[in-house]
Amino acid sequence: MCQSKTSKPAQAPVDRKGFKSDGTHWASSYDPYDKSVPLPSKAQIKAAIPKECFERSAVHSMYFVFRDTAWAVLCVYLANKFLSTSMPPVMSFDFVTWFVGWNLYAFWMGTVLTGHWVLAHECGHNAFSSSKLINDCVGYVLHQALLVPYFAWQYSHAKHHRRTNNLVDGESHVPSTKVENGVGPNGEKMSHYAWLHEMMGDGFFAGFQIFTHLVIGWPIYLAGFASTGRIGADGKPLGDDIADHYRPFSRMFPSRIRYKIFASTVGVLALLGYLTKLSFEHGFLPVALYYWGPYMWTNAWLVLYTWLQHNDPSVPQYGEDEWTWVKGALSTIDRPYYIFDYFHHKIGSTHVAHHLFHEMPFFKADEATAAVKEFLGPLYNYDPTPFPIAMWRIANTCHYVDGVDGIQYPKSINDCPPGLVKPKEA
Repeated sequence: MCQSKTSKPAQAPVDRKGFKSDGTHWASSYDPYDKSVPLPSKAQIKAAIPKECFERSAVHSMYFVFRDTAWAVLCVYLANKFLSTSMPPVMSFDFVTWFVGWNLYAFWMGTVLTGHWVLAHECGHNAFSSSKLINDCVGYVLHQALLVPYFAWQYSHAKHHRRTNNLVDGESHVPSTKVENGVGPNGEKMSHYAWLHEMMGDGFFAGFQIFTHLVIGWPIYLAGFASTGRIGADGKPLGDDIADHYRPFSRMFPSRIRYKIFASTVGVLALLGYLTKLSFEHGFLPVALYYWGPYMWTNAWLVLYTWLQHNDPSVPQYGEDEWTWVKGALSTIDRPYYIFDYFHHKIGSTHVAHHLFHEMPFFKADEATAAVKEFLGPLYNYDPTPFPIAMWRIANTCHYVDGVDGIQYPKSINDCPPGLVKPKEA
């Protein structure tokens, strides 16, 4: 075992008493301030995983594409057979059954399509097969069908893996600082999100967090308005620049892949054009029922996974002075997703192994996770809390960090003193 980086923390060590499992909720047992605890190297972790876990198979992976497609076809068949695209009178029993039926279709179709999403994500990591051409062709088709700019997200997601839980150069779900959230130096609520919390209260604000993450989080992230890192591809601070996933000249991307970003954006525009054409020919409502409802549920699933797998009050984020690749990767959390593991290829319950070695095929993740768990011991994060309860807890507790230096733990605006303080004028 090699020793972890021993930079001096930028703030006083956090009292770990509040970060111990107490029978009511899980907490990570790793204390990054305890420099006597050695961290393994990436090579040491890899050596603990059976070599066959890294063997990719295009045939095996394609089986899951066909399996998920069969489920999707079944969902469409059942909706077409039992549901009408014509809305019945609102004040009628027929409307209730119509509304419930289409929402059930949207949920399960979106759940099934999240499986396609995960398989495209495998392609982006070159874990789907040993052929980069096959990976990019399959991934492009599957992701673009869900309005995901394949090559653009492939790049930003790769950065998320390279710089996990890095407060300065991380990517996706990078926490805001107290200043950015409108929290004053002494914890007083002054503006922005802190103002919203003061107006809403704890519970309503947590619901607002869930809404912004699961309903609008994905499109505004792709558009560059939320949760990107603080550094552009050129190594310079983004500042007020918008780092979106669509413009080839977006500062999120290096110039060498601009043609790929263009290809992704063209694919998105082509599908949007086709959906618009169908809406004019068949009506907006049928297109919304068959496509946009499931699309929203798929977006909710993928954001939920990313949000919950990297956030907990007991899991640290790191400034550049403390961050290492191993620290970041080991800040990932596995969680149980029950029946949804079947549809989503266990992306949430084997996420630690995936973050350590994203090139490993998903159908070997169970075996790899068992090996990683045994090797890492208390360094392995597994929270058995049912994911809806974990989501509510994180929505209530993980709002901001004090700064972008040293070791930072998520803090809650709920803990700020009540009352809105007007900022002093300069």
